[in-house]
Amino acid sequence: MPVDDRSPPTLVGLPGGERVSALEPAFTAIYRENFAFVWRVLRRLGVPVEALEDATQDVFVVVHRRAGAYQAGVPIRSWLFGITRRVAADTRKRWQRNTGRTDARAETETMRDPSDADARAEASDFVAHFLDGLDEDKRVVLVLSDIEGMTAPEISAALGVNINTIYARLRAARIRFQAARREWFGDAAEVGERIG
Repeated sequence: MPVDDRSPPTLVGLPGGERVSALEPAFTAIYRENFAFVWRVLRRLGVPVEALEDATQDVFVVVHRRAGAYQAGVPIRSWLFGITRRVAADTRKRWQRNTGRTDARAETETMRDPSDADARAEASDFVAHFLDGLDEDKRVVLVLSDIEGMTAPEISAALGVNINTIYARLRAARIRFQAARREWFGDAAEVGERIG
């Protein structure tokens, strides 16, 4: 499910002027290996494009501050996801309160082929609209599974939720996605033509 995202920038510093390279090696490795993951998850959890850079840095500030709370044996992305989810919720609330905006849909990317642009923009609008309307529990599971490629056991660990519940939420979200896709685009043949 492609959602139109800007590519995450390559950040070299943290708030307060700290340089990533000046931090301990473990944090630096976590930051470099997971920056794009955190960026994508924040975007797909509804953080406005304008707030992504700050929210991503907020996640890594929390990671740095709470590094001692990390439990060995827990997948690092599961731990990061928990932090990212809380930062995304706080950022969305703050954004809505400060700007009055409720539409956090992705901007459409600039395409080289104008005939492609309309179909991709429509597909991107559909996915953003669908994710905006999905309840938080199903949205998170769908994003982690179908967009981030995490397995059900990884999602279960990240959320602290029974694996059977993860499978049930994922199945329900996918059924809703198929129904919404048919409603938005019409029959399957037309969908293929539109989003190609």
